[in-house]
Amino acid sequence: MPKVGMEPLRRKALIDATISAIGERGSLDVTMSEIAGRAGVSSALAHHYFGAKDELLQATMRYLLSELGADLRAALRATAGPHERVLAVIEVNFSDKQFQAGTIAAWLAFYVEAQKSTAVRRLLRVYARRLHSNLMSGLCVLMPRSEADHVAEAIAALIDGFYIRHALKDGAPNAASAVAVIEDYLETKLLRQKADK
Repeated sequence: MPKVGMEPLRRKALIDATISAIGERGSLDVTMSEIAGRAGVSSALAHHYFGAKDELLQATMRYLLSELGADLRAALRATAGPHERVLAVIEVNFSDKQFQAGTIAAWLAFYVEAQKSTAVRRLLRVYARRLHSNLMSGLCVLMPRSEADHVAEAIAALIDGFYIRHALKDGAPNAASAVAVIEDYLETKLLRQKADK
């Protein structure tokens, strides 16, 4: 008989093992058996909790989105103005918790999977809409909406681009460098906006 209260712990262990396995392999080409072994549970138990591998992969992506969202909400609560809001959105995406090798590899693998999986594509759209909305919440105060929309798209592309670049490199990802480049872009746009007034 299963121990009471173990299901949430085992689900979390399986999700962590999925991120680790994807990070090590660099793709979603991992088996339930491999993931279960990493989590210290049987394949049968992994299937019991998640059903098919696709369901575990989607749960892992939802978990990553949830963690990113929670980190972002906490960071935004600590901001004092629109400029700080935009900086917080950028910095959270490159925090130690988010911008680590396993998580970067998982995001890249999910982008590849989205080309053939409607469910994964839907989750990536949720991420993209949230990112855009959070950036716009600060940018719309700093510049006209049409320009803010353009800048938000560019910042989102830069964030995704740095994840892709670091997924393809060996060594630890350099978050400070990525943040500096994106913040330089933002400051250039803000200075140009002031000059145009």
